[in-house]
Amino acid sequence: MKSEDWPERRRAIIDGMERVMGKLPSRAQLPEVTAQILSQDDSDPDVRVQSIRFESEPGNWVPAYLLIPINPPRRPMPAGLWLHLTIAIGKGEPVGLGGSPNLHYAIELARRGFLILAPDYPSFGDYKYDFAKHPQWQSGSLKAVWDNMRGIDMLTQRPDVDAGKIGCIGHSLGGHNTIFTAVFDERIGVAISSCGFTRFHKYYGGKLQGWTSDRYMPRIASEYGSNPDRMPFDFPQLLAAIAPRAFFSSSPQRDDNFDCQGVRETVDAAREIFQLLDAPDRLQVLYPDCEHDFPESSREAAYRFLEQHLK
Repeated sequence: MKSEDWPERRRAIIDGMERVMGKLPSRAQLPEVTAQILSQDDSDPDVRVQSIRFESEPGNWVPAYLLIPINPPRRPMPAGLWLHLTIAIGKGEPVGLGGSPNLHYAIELARRGFLILAPDYPSFGDYKYDFAKHPQWQSGSLKAVWDNMRGIDMLTQRPDVDAGKIGCIGHSLGGHNTIFTAVFDERIGVAISSCGFTRFHKYYGGKLQGWTSDRYMPRIASEYGSNPDRMPFDFPQLLAAIAPRAFFSSSPQRDDNFDCQGVRETVDAAREIFQLLDAPDRLQVLYPDCEHDFPESSREAAYRFLEQHLK
């Protein structure tokens, strides 16, 4: 493949995603995002934490935390989305309210000078969402992508945000939510996924039922028989579709959700496109010797990667 052929191939990858997730609605002539501050916590000397909600669609409000560095090293600030794992408290975990210090990546990065938006995924945390009442969204995955993109719209409206320096980071559910959003939204300059993916054939031996609930992609079952051979996209293509922007993954060797060998195969395939687009240094993957976690060494490497490519 030649580099000039890549845009057409990338469009075909997105078409494959939309066959499973549903078609992303037009974003032409969208109004500015309305946001409301619900409460504010100034107890941290370095970061102001606001509980907010923002209007993703008319009448549909997304609960979120906004973490604002009090004395950032630069203004306007780099900013981004920090997406949570599969956990009942949703957005509370990455901002430091949960019991897993290794997953408090939002508050850690806010203390390093990033303005952070940490939204709830539909049906988690404070985001009460009945998918059956919203048939216009053919997957929870696409609805989450839309919400995330409107969140980025809200961030880029702010005068204290550098709209050219937007990142996205997430663990587990947040890890593949990051990938999906970064493929659709090219404003994301750096995407970081912890424990977020493997090839579909390597996901529990090709058993894709875990992807098929209303929260995720029900068409995998209804249209594709939960058969990885029939899927019109896979993660090697998605990582490639992020190029030449920067992508980092922490993919543990003993992750029982996302098989590490499938990650290696995914990365090897995607690396060809990063090289084709003269961006080999913008793809970095670590394989820590741990289970489904985001250990300190990987987080520190991810933060340095983010700072290198955004700051």
